[in-house]
Amino acid sequence: MLNYEVEPNLLSRYVPPRTALDSFKGRTYLSLVGFRFCRTKLLGRLPVPFHANFDEVNLRFYVRHKEGSEDRRGVVFIAEVVPRYAIAMTARLAYGENYKHLPMRHHIETHELSKTLEYEWQVGGQWCTLSAQTVGPPTRPQEGSLEQFITEHFWGYSTERAGSCIEYHVSHVPWQVWTSPAAGFEGKTSALYGNEFATVLQRRPDCAFVADGSPVIVFRGNRVQ
Repeated sequence: MLNYEVEPNLLSRYVPPRTALDSFKGRTYLSLVGFRFCRTKLLGRLPVPFHANFDEVNLRFYVRHKEGSEDRRGVVFIAEVVPRYAIAMTARLAYGENYKHLPMRHHIETHELSKTLEYEWQVGGQWCTLSAQTVGPPTRPQEGSLEQFITEHFWGYSTERAGSCIEYHVSHVPWQVWTSPAAGFEGKTSALYGNEFATVLQRRPDCAFVADGSPVIVFRGNRVQ
């Protein structure tokens, strides 16, 4: 997870109705995240042949939505990249998300207590690379830390074409994380994310870490009333 501090006005036009930008100690963050889906089942029950294990890279930011007395912290995806058309189409229909299908590949190497991870996706014939290295065992994020803020958003929000907001719940146990002394991004993504976001990604991230992941349940989305 590569995390970049950005000005709020960069994200304001992507904020879904009935939500507001979330911030950590007054700072707004954009994240580039790469990971693997494994043993995936549609709606948590139906395995899809040849589509159970695949990579995803997403560009995301963080919002809040007030539901009664509950303050729901959620994620908004600017773009999500997967390697197969059927996966992208299913996710668009089920959750209203901005999925793209592009050629992808990954490499994960473990040596004793260190890991090297790379996720790559091809844009306009050129490969983009998200990479990170870890040292030592993972630990639970400290209470009140940026790592906890980034990993513990348990809702997703998107905007339908008609302008309404879709909300869905994401359930998983709190993740452990490794800090990453060497992490970054290389590539040209203007065609995918636009010039402003592509410029942000060329910077050194303000924070980078690797999460251990866990089983995840993504519930069916509903319109926010």
